[in-house]
Amino acid sequence: MILPKFGVPRLGLLVAVVTVAFCVLAQSPAQAPDLGSSTPLSWAEAAANNELHIIDDDGSFPLRYRMRRVDAKNDITRDVIESRQGTVARLVQRNGQPITAAEDAAEHERLQAQLNSPSDFAKHHKRDNAARNYSMELVRQISHAMIFTYTPGQPQRPNFAGPQVVLDFTPDPHYKPPSLIDDTLTGIEGRVWIDRKSLRVIRVEGHVLHPIDYGWGVLGRIYPGGHVEFEQANAGGDRWAYAHVREDLTIRMIIKTMQERQSMDAADFQLLPAPVDYQEAIRILLATPLQLR
Repeated sequence: MILPKFGVPRLGLLVAVVTVAFCVLAQSPAQAPDLGSSTPLSWAEAAANNELHIIDDDGSFPLRYRMRRVDAKNDITRDVIESRQGTVARLVQRNGQPITAAEDAAEHERLQAQLNSPSDFAKHHKRDNAARNYSMELVRQISHAMIFTYTPGQPQRPNFAGPQVVLDFTPDPHYKPPSLIDDTLTGIEGRVWIDRKSLRVIRVEGHVLHPIDYGWGVLGRIYPGGHVEFEQANAGGDRWAYAHVREDLTIRMIIKTMQERQSMDAADFQLLPAPVDYQEAIRILLATPLQLR
């Protein structure tokens, strides 16, 4: 699995705590428990027990898609291809409009530099490995860290064909985090919608209950009241991928406190016919005609 680039474990992207973990839980079909005779925890465990190997996927089922990211400073859209070594991307729009010729020339120069220097590309993508390790740790711990209950009334997400199991989750007060990474799980609660047939997660909502400290509060803190949400969609051929991520958080990094509000939306999914190396992915991007302004 090529993880979406949340900058894990960068402080402030609480999405990585909830949504990356559940994104991993959602990638592969498994034998679904029976709603009438199973516990809420069994749904989470049935998914988690089948998903750890997905994190180490080498891009065997790569996707190409457009990803739009909006935050306080930018509104940019990139053409993204998943490769064996990590994702590569080309800027194609800014503020919903085509980029300029100068911006496109800068993108060509940047991507060509990555082609010419595989070692620099590898260094740039070290965080992909960190994301995998971070997510594997979270997936291993999430069934221990949370108390799962069936959501009253089982509210179903609209525009989704199959029935869903809806679970609420809250931190288990008896959970003892084995690491600082896992300590993050003690500060969130939320709701998850799981496709009953495939055990794929279609939506997660998370809320910050109390301050979440990093490095005992020295490195940073996420303040209560923050909200994150994540949605996943079938990208084709039963290959699911994240389609929407939004976060609204108040964070402090060292001594600076800031509001972090951003959204990421993926669309126009294409399942590539075969895995590609990052060099081939870059050449595909550069060879794609682009409208400029």
